[in-house]
Amino acid sequence: MALKSTICKATLQVADMDRHYYADHALTIARHPSETDERMMIRCLAFALNAGESLEFGKGLSDADEPDLWQRDLTGSIGLWIEVGQPDEKRILRACGRADRVQVYAYSHSAALWWKPLAPRLERTRNLTVIAIAAPVSAALAKLAGRAMDLQCTLHEGEIWMRDKNSAVQVELRTLLAPPAR
Repeated sequence: MALKSTICKATLQVADMDRHYYADHALTIARHPSETDERMMIRCLAFALNAGESLEFGKGLSDADEPDLWQRDLTGSIGLWIEVGQPDEKRILRACGRADRVQVYAYSHSAALWWKPLAPRLERTRNLTVIAIAAPVSAALAKLAGRAMDLQCTLHEGEIWMRDKNSAVQVELRTLLAPPAR
């Protein structure tokens, strides 16, 4: 018998002063049986960093044809495709062909090892951003995880804080690859 996803609920308050975006989001997160607290919280962080009216969780681990998060317009066209973790080159290139913008949020101690051989092969993409999150930061975010979460994410002048009622985590992002300037 297959294990079922665990449903987690989060109230996420986003105050993005850099984009002038302020909103509360009631999130229902289907946590795959193989997903860790760390990965789930990186998905929440990715949501907060890209929050908007049409951003939603995809099936991610459960379906190879859907990302962890995506933003689609009313015609079904994909404006933003977000992957969390260390997807393979084929998956990234397929996403780059399907979406206007693709973002990968890599985390853990092995992120640098994952990225090193991929970097030269993915530099030719025109719509890919790859962001690394240090292992201590992702581990600290994992401590905020729970079945019911009340989270706040504040972004101001490039500084990012994710907090719950008891603790706060300063998030530092390192861009490994960004689209060429237009």
